[in-house]
Amino acid sequence: MENYDLKLGIKRWAEEDRPREKLLQHGRRHLTDAELIAILIGSGNRNETAVDLSKRILSFYGHNLSNIGKASIQELSKFKGIGQAKAITIIAALELGLRRKETQDEQVLQVTASSDVHNYLYNTFADLNHEEFWILLLNRSNHIIGRHLISKGGQAGTVADPKIIFKIALEHNAANIVLAHNHPSGNLKPSESDNKLTRDLVASGLMLGLYVVDHLIFARNHYFSYKDEDMI
Repeated sequence: MENYDLKLGIKRWAEEDRPREKLLQHGRRHLTDAELIAILIGSGNRNETAVDLSKRILSFYGHNLSNIGKASIQELSKFKGIGQAKAITIIAALELGLRRKETQDEQVLQVTASSDVHNYLYNTFADLNHEEFWILLLNRSNHIIGRHLISKGGQAGTVADPKIIFKIALEHNAANIVLAHNHPSGNLKPSESDNKLTRDLVASGLMLGLYVVDHLIFARNHYFSYKDEDMI
């Protein structure tokens, strides 16, 4: 077994090898994922430097930042040297990364295909371990004028209230609506309740002059489109 007692603390490393100093001298692009996480947590434990601890966390989650983003505070806190405060810092940083992408996407976007909706909402559903139901509001030329969270549920489902959906759409003068929710299980197949809800919302929208133009189900890196499958 490697003798951790012989390891040097980060403060005793050569200056150019310390994550903070490395970022200052060479820029953020020159840091590894482990070094960036090490900056977030600040210190390791008595047996590991912050970088070593970060490497262990990354290894546990398959060197996949998306997997770490899905971890709970309790899960991250199980690593020796990661208390609640450090776990919160990691989760907050990864969430900011997602929101940064969303901010870049907040341009006036015209929806011409289901892929446009998928690209626009991908980060919204990316790290969820529970089900959420969102709507996109479109104007008459199908430009996105807003998005709204309708409901949150558990891993098995969530409830989308048609009254809330159409109230929001009317208040924002939407002409068309896109429905979207996720399946945390990774199963792309719509359930019968998904199909019934879609049929009911399409019918209600026709009466109100608010047209439901698509319904997307997100499952990990894939999606199902009712429109693409001629089910809407």
